[in-house]
Amino acid sequence: MAASPRPARSKARARLALAWKIALFGLVAGLVALAIAVGIAVASLPGYDELKSSPNGQMMRVHAADGTVIVSLGPSYGQWLPYDRIPGVMTEAIVAVEDRRFYSHPGIDPIGIARSTWLAFERRGTGRRLQGASTITQQLARNIFLNQSYSLGRKLREAILAMALEWKFSKREILELYLNRVYFGGGAYGIDAASRKFYGHPADRLSLGEAAIIAGLVKAPSNYSPSADAEAAVERARVVLEVMRDAGAINAAEADAARPEDVRLAPEPKQNSVRYFTDWALAQLPTLIDETTDPIEVWTTLDLNMQRAADNAIRQNTPAGLQGALVALDRDGAVRAMVGGKDYVSSIYNRATQAVRQPGSAFKLFVYLAALEAGYTPNQGVVDEPVTIDGWSPRNSSRRFSGQIDLRTAFAFSINTIAAKIGSEVGFQTVADMARRFGISTPINTHPSMVLGTSDVRLIDMTRAFAEISAKGVAVVPYGILRVTKQNGELLYEQKPDMSRVLVAPNVAAQMTDLLQTAVNTGTARAAQIGRPVAGKTGTTSSNKDGWFLGFSSGITTGVWMGRDDAKAVGGLQGGRAPARAFASFMQTAVAKRPVEAFDSEVTLPDWQLEPDEEAYYGAPDEGLVDENGLPLGGGGPAAAPEDAGAPPPDGAELPQEEEEAPPRLDRQWLDGVLRGTPEPEERDFRRERNRDRERDRRRDPQELPPNP
Repeated sequence: MAASPRPARSKARARLALAWKIALFGLVAGLVALAIAVGIAVASLPGYDELKSSPNGQMMRVHAADGTVIVSLGPSYGQWLPYDRIPGVMTEAIVAVEDRRFYSHPGIDPIGIARSTWLAFERRGTGRRLQGASTITQQLARNIFLNQSYSLGRKLREAILAMALEWKFSKREILELYLNRVYFGGGAYGIDAASRKFYGHPADRLSLGEAAIIAGLVKAPSNYSPSADAEAAVERARVVLEVMRDAGAINAAEADAARPEDVRLAPEPKQNSVRYFTDWALAQLPTLIDETTDPIEVWTTLDLNMQRAADNAIRQNTPAGLQGALVALDRDGAVRAMVGGKDYVSSIYNRATQAVRQPGSAFKLFVYLAALEAGYTPNQGVVDEPVTIDGWSPRNSSRRFSGQIDLRTAFAFSINTIAAKIGSEVGFQTVADMARRFGISTPINTHPSMVLGTSDVRLIDMTRAFAEISAKGVAVVPYGILRVTKQNGELLYEQKPDMSRVLVAPNVAAQMTDLLQTAVNTGTARAAQIGRPVAGKTGTTSSNKDGWFLGFSSGITTGVWMGRDDAKAVGGLQGGRAPARAFASFMQTAVAKRPVEAFDSEVTLPDWQLEPDEEAYYGAPDEGLVDENGLPLGGGGPAAAPEDAGAPPPDGAELPQEEEEAPPRLDRQWLDGVLRGTPEPEERDFRRERNRDRERDRRRDPQELPPNP
């Protein structure tokens, strides 16, 4: 006889009833726990007036070196508008698009949560987060009390705080808080700040079209900003108007008449090159101070007079279609001027601190520093002749060779073959190490062509290296922030420059300065002359893609770069032309109120000693060999460089070739005018002895060079 099914069904019903009881108990317990949590949150909530006055973020005022406020950053706030002064179209727009059931839910929207959960279930596996369930009250709780990180724990705390806000405050008060506190982009918190930023008038005068645009910003302020993407802002505003019509807040005729595409925006305030500097300097604040909420005052190194001069120098001297950048450092590394491009509004990309470009012959600074440290001297004889190193044959811009010259002349006229020979003799790794020692932070290759500047560098790093020569071989670190204080004057940070680290011996720095000064006086950098001692170096890369000039005078070191952002060739761009002229234009203002300073040089020579020797031939890169009277030798000068002299190095890297402006012809007038005259008769015997000594030096075995100083 079969067993009766009734006992089995009774057991199933009993288990189901038990499950329901457990679930009901859990639900009741959960609701009790939630009520307790909400009650605790209500007790801990600040009062309404306190919520109105609490900040949304850190505000800061940035000062120039003379104390002038150059920019105020951080959140901007308009006038607090009581609920009764907020236009009805604004409240209706924000409720319709952000929280349609705002007036009926207790802070969280169960219907919205269920809908969002179902959508998330349908899209499972796509990695998309649960979205669309946050009410206006939840957004307010998150903006005031929480952060924007996404986690279930934060969402739970947000829900509890939202219900606490609904318990403690009325719907009108919550809307007033929300519309005066929510972020609308561009640093604007609250509808009045947003209205003044985008439309130039207070929020109590908002039209329906304007309100629709502002309401549409909350979802993604950066994506729908009318000043950044007007088309996206208009499309989003149309969505808001359609939602308002669907909710019954407006009718179809009102929606059609709003026409957000006809809304007129207030003109954007003019931004100048100062922002290149403030963007760079303020990015360092998190490493200097811990304060992130209280308003602060930031005192910087920027000299407004120099900044204006730098801006003008780049704008007026950079050829059309090109970009330019300039950095000026004081003796201790203080940045006095910084221009990262011709126009900050059209391009915030800072070419002074972010861009990496080949420096061309400006990199020879490190080649010659390595040589001087190894025992070379500015007067030492070298031979400009064809040279091949590991299959690479560099050429000079003149396509000629100058024969026997001295190191000073080789540097002044940026002779590539000499740089290649020096690099081979001292070691390419030694040159790379010297560049790193002087602050080059980008990767440096050690192929033979590296001596001509094939490694990418930053303008600020190159300017730093030249400043360290100006500082007699002492390390200089660029900085832009002098001190940071709270508004009550409490000191949070103060810069204390450290110039105790020696990079090279003072006599090496002095000899390098000697070479740099000769480049300005008689070589490729003559356009950088400003009527007082200047030391500097030009740089021009392959096919004239980049033009550089870097130099110093009277304690100010300035670097200039020009070129195209896409690194395409530029006809006529040479470091000795536009960049050198921009340098001179800026420096004439930058050092105008500083005393004239002569350079300390380890090598002090009479003026006439810069003349060509009687017993040696002097070669000008673009003129061939000439005799003492400036006449060509052998009826036409030396042979041209071999056809493959400019072949790229074996690794295939593009080889920059210095294409500097040709120096003047070495005739008697030039010798007298530029090289400062001939020796007096009583000095000629001394010169002959000097020439004989130098000839012995040329023949001396390299192992007998003076030891490293």
